[in-house]
Amino acid sequence: MTGQPPPAAAFPATRLRRTRQHDWLRRLVAETTLTTNDLIWPLFVHDGGLAVPVAAMPQVDRLPIEGLVRAAAEAAALGIPAIALFPVVEAQRKSDDAAHAFDDDNLACRAVRAIRRETGDAVGIICDVALDPYTSHGHDGLLHDGTIVNDQTVEVLCQQSLSLARAGCHIVAPSDMMDGRVGAIRGALDRFGRQDVCILSYAAKYASAFYGPFRDALGSSASLGAGAARGVTDKKTYQMDIANSDESLREVALDLAEGADMVMVKPAGTALDIIHRVKHTFGVPTLAYQVSGEYSMIRAAANNGWIDASQAAMESVLVIKRAGADAILTYFAPQLARALAVRG
Repeated sequence: MTGQPPPAAAFPATRLRRTRQHDWLRRLVAETTLTTNDLIWPLFVHDGGLAVPVAAMPQVDRLPIEGLVRAAAEAAALGIPAIALFPVVEAQRKSDDAAHAFDDDNLACRAVRAIRRETGDAVGIICDVALDPYTSHGHDGLLHDGTIVNDQTVEVLCQQSLSLARAGCHIVAPSDMMDGRVGAIRGALDRFGRQDVCILSYAAKYASAFYGPFRDALGSSASLGAGAARGVTDKKTYQMDIANSDESLREVALDLAEGADMVMVKPAGTALDIIHRVKHTFGVPTLAYQVSGEYSMIRAAANNGWIDASQAAMESVLVIKRAGADAILTYFAPQLARALAVRG
């Protein structure tokens, strides 16, 4: 009959679209929330007086120490909890034994001291522990007779960690993927009275094709060519096979047992399942790195007018958080922090 409502069975009792009608309502029922507290800003530092653009990473520069200090102060002002430092080491400072990695006057140490003088403890300083910026062959470990050797590398990583701790870094982050390095570094730090320095272990770091722009920014791509000439063509003998999932849990378990305070999964975008498994298996602080290739793909597509960079950046980082990450290293950190501040 006209004007009569249809039978109740004609409509579903539950309509999920009801809670999607308004922005305030979507925010009210959101299951995952991204805040500035979830961000870590990776920064490249070089010895020079000017910022030098990284061609493969639009809007990312290699910063001189003075520019790095300004960026650290900006991070603190934006509420970004921490920055992660990656030094661009001059070719003449590289060697087979990576001795410059534990020189107390190297670029990384000078940069840390400069930041601490400016910002104190207002922003956390995370320092990469690996030998690839310092080796003549571009690998994360020492190369002997065509093999990346584990235990000798760990000895150098301990010295590098102590040097960075003396400079004032808050967190050392071994990204080299040598076996046993977390326990050795923890022991070295503790013996020298640096129980205060945290260890962020790159526990599940995959041998990925998405690291290319980072290696260009760091200047290690050319060195890797020298490594290939000496029999090591890639990093697959120490970084994880992208095909493996269960192995990541074994890596994390070992690093936690050795004293890691936090663990890292890398790359984030192709390892969302790993982030989820690690967080829900161990319940420890789990970080993820949205790596250079992920960043550059978004920038390149945006520069071609195919996507909106701001929206894509926000979405890509939010899903990393949704997967279980407690914090995300992302080159979009300052842009995201400003956008989140506008949202309130």
